[in-house]
Amino acid sequence: MAISSYLVDTNVLLRLALRDNSDHGVVQSAVAKLQGANAALFFTHQNISEFWNVATRSEEQNGFGLSVAEVEREVQSIERGLTLLPDSEALYHEWRRVVVDYQVRGLQVHDARLAAAMLVHGIPHILTLNVEDFRRYRGITAVHPGSL
Repeated sequence: MAISSYLVDTNVLLRLALRDNSDHGVVQSAVAKLQGANAALFFTHQNISEFWNVATRSEEQNGFGLSVAEVEREVQSIERGLTLLPDSEALYHEWRRVVVDYQVRGLQVHDARLAAAMLVHGIPHILTLNVEDFRRYRGITAVHPGSL
């Protein structure tokens, strides 16, 4: 496997945190393989915001129902293991270009922002359980953890 750079999608970060989740093993193995290959692994401010939202939301509302203290520990773990990509004015302008060029609508704006961050920072891969959500973006390769 060639050394490369990957943005780690929020859905992967969430499954890493939940050890009893059915996808935990496959995402843990994928991240370990990438780290073993010296791949650079990144996250964004948005990933942490989405992570916090889902992790602290009740299970009845399709969340994981974790306490703030539990989520804080998990975020600290993410911060230790991955590199934060900075926000910038360039990211805003790239996001605006992406949403117009790709005719992005509704909830897809969140993935478009991740794609814009990747394009601005030159990150060619995203490790995600939702490969189809990123196929539309030229210059980005979506990689499912199970394919590593």
